[in-house]
Amino acid sequence: MPLNPDSPLARLMATLPRPGTVEWIGLRPARDVPMQAVTRVQASTGGGLEGDRYKGGSGKRGLTLIQAEHLPVIATLAGLDAVQAATLRRNVVVRGLPLIALKERRFRIGSVVLEGTEPCDPCSRMEDALGAGGYNAMRGHGGLCARIIEGGSFAVGDAVVPL
Repeated sequence: MPLNPDSPLARLMATLPRPGTVEWIGLRPARDVPMQAVTRVQASTGGGLEGDRYKGGSGKRGLTLIQAEHLPVIATLAGLDAVQAATLRRNVVVRGLPLIALKERRFRIGSVVLEGTEPCDPCSRMEDALGAGGYNAMRGHGGLCARIIEGGSFAVGDAVVPL
């Protein structure tokens, strides 16, 4: 059941300390190829990111985001010294904003308006990428899926601003 927007809990959930910042952008041009880091990307309304194999759009998963603060946590849980963003197969790494707070909310990055749709759960590929237990290391830290409401472009360094 949706929260009453006037409730104390709804007000708390809507209050964020500051915008986030895009730290990294990656595209998967084809199946089973490494992610390619880019500094700027075009996003299509209702679709995906130009140059990404999922550009055709699945609606709820036009792009995926993960928190930079979760990368060291995932590495620790997987028994690794560090984890690179490209290894986790998410499109956008954001620092300074709790992504779960954007679930079912609209937000802007650059000229793009997005809507957080659902947590981005890990897939079985994380066992290969991170080693045994990689799937579980990512559980609860996989980030957020978002649909593209208004297309445009965004770049590394752009603010992530709740609307």
